[in-house]
Amino acid sequence: MSPIAASSDRIDRRRPVVGQIFDILRNEIIALQLAPGTDISRLALVERFGVSQTPMREALLRLEQQGLVEVFPQSGTAVSLIDVRQANQSQFLRIAVESQVAETIASDPRAYDLHEAESILAEMQRIWRGTNDAHAIRPPDQSFHAALCEAVGHGELWELVVARSGNVDRMRSINIYPGKAERILGEHAELIAALKAGDPQRARNAVHTHLSGTLRAVDELRAAYPHYFQS
Repeated sequence: MSPIAASSDRIDRRRPVVGQIFDILRNEIIALQLAPGTDISRLALVERFGVSQTPMREALLRLEQQGLVEVFPQSGTAVSLIDVRQANQSQFLRIAVESQVAETIASDPRAYDLHEAESILAEMQRIWRGTNDAHAIRPPDQSFHAALCEAVGHGELWELVVARSGNVDRMRSINIYPGKAERILGEHAELIAALKAGDPQRARNAVHTHLSGTLRAVDELRAAYPHYFQS
C-alpha cells in the first residue's frame, strides 16, 4: 500500500492529530500494508493526511521509538526490518505480564470481573463466523488481552507491552495459516475457562501456549520472507 493511497478525511481535527497519524501508520505497519523495508516519503504522508511537517515528524519519531521505522538524516525514512532479538525480548515481557495477570485472576476469580473479556471473545467469534478472515479478529484479540490486564488494574502495563511488541506483532501478521483463527479462539476460551475454574497453573499454561506459537515458527518465517528480517 502506498503511503499516499488513503485520503486525509481519516483525520478527526477535533482530536490530537499526531496520535491519529501514529495509530494509522502503526496499524498499517503491523498489518504489513507498509511492509518491512518500505521507503516512506514524508512529503507524501503530509499530502495524504493534510497536515504540516511538524505533526508528521512527531508521529514518525514515535514510530521510531517503537522500532517500527528508521529515520536516516538527510536521506529519508523507511519501515524497519523485523528484529528477531527484540521480538524475543518483548515476548518475554508479555508472557511475564500476562502469566502473572492470569495467575492473579485464577487465584481468586470471584474478585475480578471477566465480563468484558468474555464479551470480546464472543464478538471475535461473531466476526470470524461472519468474515472467515483471520486478520479481522486482530483488533478485538488485542482488546481481549487488554481487558484481562484492566481487570486486575494493570492497564498501563498492557500499554507498555503493546509499545514493545511491534516486531513480534508483525511476525504474527506473517504467520497466518489455515486453522489459526480457530486456534486463537479456542485458546482464548481455554484461558477464560481456566480463570473461572480458579486453576492458576492451568491459566499460566494457557497463556504460554497461546503466546508461544509465532516465535517457535521464526525459522520458517525468516526462510519464507528473508527480505522482511534483519540479517
